[in-house]
Amino acid sequence: MTKKEYKEKFDEDDAVGWLAIDQKVEEIYGDQKPRHYAPPLHYILGGQDPLDGTSIYDSHKQEFHRHFVSYGMSELYYNEDAAGAEFSKWGFEFTFRLKPFDEDEEDPIWAINLMNNLARYVFESGKWFEPNHFIPANGPIRLESKKDIGIVGIAFTPDPELGTIQTPNGEVAFLQMVGLTANELERLKENPKTGEVEKLLDELRKDNPLLITDLMRR
Repeated sequence: MTKKEYKEKFDEDDAVGWLAIDQKVEEIYGDQKPRHYAPPLHYILGGQDPLDGTSIYDSHKQEFHRHFVSYGMSELYYNEDAAGAEFSKWGFEFTFRLKPFDEDEEDPIWAINLMNNLARYVFESGKWFEPNHFIPANGPIRLESKKDIGIVGIAFTPDPELGTIQTPNGEVAFLQMVGLTANELERLKENPKTGEVEKLLDELRKDNPLLITDLMRR
């Protein structure tokens, strides 16, 4: 799409990228209304959280889980300079699939905080995530639990349902966060090549095709 075509099709009030994300998610969830969480003050106005929002959907595929989708790693709004770009801002949005955990009485806001921490790392370091990257969490990914949570790292892989979309602002990949145990994290640290991460994720897919994170997995 050329800049001229972009300006003819959209106006400055259009959330061009946001709507493209919504259209893709609606293919999966239809008219299900997500529970959407937005920060009190946007990052660009001095807020602490880089993400403009995160939506949580209830999925019954494979087993009941919560499916998180972030808004803010890609170009969400009208930006005629983005017309025809290869990638939309950082070129991805985070997703996360989480098995219910009994200490989360309501929506697990800690998972949104985790996404924002990862987003903050990208914004501040200028280093982005791609499929088969991994990162240690320096402890359990859910803090302040009475239980011994075994998930202490995150690997990234294309979301099996959302994949990658082309938006008027450029390409957006839905990059799913997958929880790693201490043993798995150690294995990847010893052999941090992309192929090893992919091999590990393929092993996990055998029993868990959607790569749903279970905080109590060992």
